[in-house]
Amino acid sequence: MSAQHIHDLAPLGAIIRYADGTARPPAHHRRKLALWENTNNAGRLIRKQPGGRRGIEGFAATFTLHKGDFGQGGVILVRVHQTFDIRSRLTFTIIERPRIGTVRVLSGEGDDRELLHLADDLIAAERWHELNGYRDAVLEPVTADEHAADVVEGRAVA
Repeated sequence: MSAQHIHDLAPLGAIIRYADGTARPPAHHRRKLALWENTNNAGRLIRKQPGGRRGIEGFAATFTLHKGDFGQGGVILVRVHQTFDIRSRLTFTIIERPRIGTVRVLSGEGDDRELLHLADDLIAAERWHELNGYRDAVLEPVTADEHAADVVEGRAVA
């Protein structure tokens, strides 16, 4: 899939793989491997932002993947995100969609929402919301209707 298709069709919470089509270097080539992993990896779709204009300059729509957290003792010190422009030449694949019954904890409104957490159920989402204190957070269950729309509209279902 193209980056444009991911932006338009993939649901927040989906796991997205991206690749540049090059072969993986051997593990003992640490620098080359690190560079390769920057364009060949996966992450959870947490945000989609529409394009627009600022003054006379236009900017393309983007989407952001959460690639991982680093920390210790249960405390997250660094969150790793990567943002892609819809004009990206990488190839994208939806590996996994959020399961029916899971609940998205979202911040923001309209087209500029961000996935803060994907909980197993409503009780877990409410508990996470209470512990993390986002005032503007909205809980949004993943429904069977959302998955059915993928089939009706001809989207590939993973």
